[in-house]
Amino acid sequence: MCHCQPMQAKMGKFAMGLLVMCWLGGIADAEYKLYKDPTKPMNRRIKDLMGRMSLEEKIGQMMQIELAVASPQVMKDYYIGSVLSGGGSAPGPKAPPEKWVDMVNDIQKGSLSTRLGIPMIYGIDAVHGHNTVYNATIFPHNIGLGATRQAFYILVCLFGKDPELIKNIGAATALELRATGIPYTFAPCIAVCRDPRWGRCYESYSEDPKVVKEMTEIIVGLQGEIPPDSRKGVPYVNGQDKVAACAKHYVGDGGTTRGINMNNTVTSMHRLLSIHMSPYDDSIIKGVATIMVSYSSINGEKMHANTNLITGFLKKTLRFRGFVISDYKGIDLITDPPDANYTYSILAGIGAGIDMVMIPLNYTEFKNGLTLLVRSKSIPMKRIDDAVKRILRVKFTMGLFENPVADYSMAHYVGCEQEEEERREYGFPPPRSSSAAEFPNFAVVAASSTCSLTSATVRERESRSTDSGDGGVGAGIGVPGLPAAAHGQLAREAVRKSQVLLKNGASADEPLIPLPTKAAKVLVAGSHANNIGYQCGGWTIEWQGKGGNITSGTTILSAIENTVDPDTEVVYVERPEATYVKRGKFSYGVVVVGEVPYAEGSGDSLNLTLPEEGYRAIESVCRAVKCVVVLVTGRPVVMEPYMERIDALVAAWLPGSEGQGVADVLYGVHGFSGKLPRTWFKTVDQLPLNVGDTPYDPLFPFGFGLTTKPNAGY
Repeated sequence: MCHCQPMQAKMGKFAMGLLVMCWLGGIADAEYKLYKDPTKPMNRRIKDLMGRMSLEEKIGQMMQIELAVASPQVMKDYYIGSVLSGGGSAPGPKAPPEKWVDMVNDIQKGSLSTRLGIPMIYGIDAVHGHNTVYNATIFPHNIGLGATRQAFYILVCLFGKDPELIKNIGAATALELRATGIPYTFAPCIAVCRDPRWGRCYESYSEDPKVVKEMTEIIVGLQGEIPPDSRKGVPYVNGQDKVAACAKHYVGDGGTTRGINMNNTVTSMHRLLSIHMSPYDDSIIKGVATIMVSYSSINGEKMHANTNLITGFLKKTLRFRGFVISDYKGIDLITDPPDANYTYSILAGIGAGIDMVMIPLNYTEFKNGLTLLVRSKSIPMKRIDDAVKRILRVKFTMGLFENPVADYSMAHYVGCEQEEEERREYGFPPPRSSSAAEFPNFAVVAASSTCSLTSATVRERESRSTDSGDGGVGAGIGVPGLPAAAHGQLAREAVRKSQVLLKNGASADEPLIPLPTKAAKVLVAGSHANNIGYQCGGWTIEWQGKGGNITSGTTILSAIENTVDPDTEVVYVERPEATYVKRGKFSYGVVVVGEVPYAEGSGDSLNLTLPEEGYRAIESVCRAVKCVVVLVTGRPVVMEPYMERIDALVAAWLPGSEGQGVADVLYGVHGFSGKLPRTWFKTVDQLPLNVGDTPYDPLFPFGFGLTTKPNAGY
């Protein structure tokens, strides 16, 4: 007995130890979540996570809400899958990148505090650079980029040359997005605009689907180069300096009757596939992560409710594996009037194959409505699972589970140098310098990206060009296809390559351009010469854009002043009278006029004329002195009967923040090379008028553009 008791005690302790070990092992097993293990295959992670999710959590993933109604508590309580900044939605006026990072991270903390900790994805319309952020680089709108693409079009067809410029723009935009903590952009717009009366025509690269298809290379810049062995349709985002892209607006948005926004596109299936659908196939091949549905209709059927085209063609025929997102309040507009029967709209939209709904405000109504429809079996659970699987696939692909929050380390990559006054206002230090080791997959961008350049600086930088007169910023760099200079310089390159010279003197023997830099006195006139807001157009800082000094950049007036000889007197008068011009003894005049900023809806125009003051400025200057007219517009506009009085005419489109690129070609720092991405009509009665139409009698045909050589002095 005396020997047994100690033995029993030892055995008891041993048993207790085993029990504790088993218990601890059970805890370890309970704590291990396969979906959080980055070493496991993505499909297994998705399956594991979905097996843990309730219906409420799944529906939450399908909801995207606006910043105005988002908070950490809302994210936690409703398991919200995504948040967006609508047009102009920001953490504050002139907010520096760090303020954006703080805002996104604060919202993200709510998502991470949920039971499963599924991170939300934050999206924004970065459609020509990170255009909602003050001081970001504003690139030319897509219509201008389509003009640059034309310069290479024949070469691409013959030799397979990639449009590196557009890829670089995508890469720079991705970097600036990541600098503000945002990993998702609602871009690119791959609409094929067939009627310039549409107010979104400047968001379209061209009327020619072949050009639009080539410009989908921007997806590679935004998301990264898809591996050669990747399966078609599977989304791909390569690293923390890349973002998820969104091809939009699926499909036929550029073909509506009379160009009316959200209108009906009347077409055969053959024309739909050959004109409007073809850029989507290329986008899917390039691994685009998401696709946004169009407000418009196809032959009377709302796209947001079109099961055949969303589920049948996009998901099954094209084998798209990313997620399909609605447009802003897109399902509300399924009924007429809008929101007449929201439960039906949910049924029709989700049933058609939409995976994530840009609600954007009344998320409780959506949640309750979709829950009711699932529980009543009006929407099958497999449709919900398909949507959630697609959303999670994109999030896992992006590495969002491993890197859900951002920091300030990339803040200095945003556009031009952030003004110290704005940074101090928000309590942030000046931006630091960067090093090549930080982002090995992206060429370092100089922190001192100056937006306003002196004439000496212009010439110094241009002298570094490595080719004959074109001097792309990607030339001679170590990483193929990525810019080695500041984003502002990349934008400037895009601007100069987007300029289309439509007229140059009375004949080829008497050209006005290149303009002489040495002149006694030069007149610059027009509403758009000294207005950075007008120069950038819609979707800049605010949804519709606005005039004035809304962000940093170089106006066309400043660019001219930077470029001419220091002894040349530059006089700016916005609205000169003809008598003043005649008495002024000007060597020549540069008239910069155009459209006031607009976006969808308000930009629709049945007459396509300039504001009257624009035509008056042309009349006043061009009747009195040799003149160049620079058009800052989002589309072709009526130019008759003024063509006879104009000596030289330039389509500058909406060039963005780097107006120096306009002066580069006006003064022969570089030659003109841009080609029209769309037909320039004579009268609106001809519309719609596109290349290949019969009859075809435009003012300037598709692909037209005069060329010049750079001055020897540059």
